[in-house]
Amino acid sequence: MRLVIQEFLSLDGVSQGPGAPDEDPSDGFTRGGWFTPYVDEEFERLATDWIAEADAFLFGRRTYENFARDWPRMPDHPCAPALNGLPKYVAGRASTRADWNPTTVLSGDVLAEVAELRRRPGRELQVHGSARLARSLLAAGLVDTLRLAVAPVVVGQGRRLFPDEGPPAGLRPVSQRTTSGGLSVHVFAWEGSPRFGAYGADA
Repeated sequence: MRLVIQEFLSLDGVSQGPGAPDEDPSDGFTRGGWFTPYVDEEFERLATDWIAEADAFLFGRRTYENFARDWPRMPDHPCAPALNGLPKYVAGRASTRADWNPTTVLSGDVLAEVAELRRRPGRELQVHGSARLARSLLAAGLVDTLRLAVAPVVVGQGRRLFPDEGPPAGLRPVSQRTTSGGLSVHVFAWEGSPRFGAYGADA
């Protein structure tokens, strides 16, 4: 399976708490819900198309708990059959609750277990949110595709997908579109280490 990371970002790279003020107030974050005003029917259709490509999902513990709380209560949403029915893997501790079936807890060497999942046949193993996990997967070179939906807002605080002193990454643009609600949607393929060069009269 191809490992695909799907993230909602602000212009300053924040990925924390995009959906609601109380979604993730950890570390004193008080500006949640910054992505929601830009979601429209066009983006809903696009996100549904993405989820239709999944054969399994991979979550960090916090995102898993939020999804496990919400998605079973929305059976009529077009994304619900895939999210509720497909295999789910959560990077957590052995004590992590895993009652959103079918769920498997990855509590050992998570990166090695994810590498093994990538070797299995299938289409996409999708990571939604879970920024800490996504950063670890990027640093380990386990990511095949990045799908980033960027909202036209500067949040000014919160965890970023690409933090200072984070690992470098080379990406190749695959597609880009702007929704009528103002989201800039980018798809990148992983290319490994970035290239560096010089610009100037002597370059």
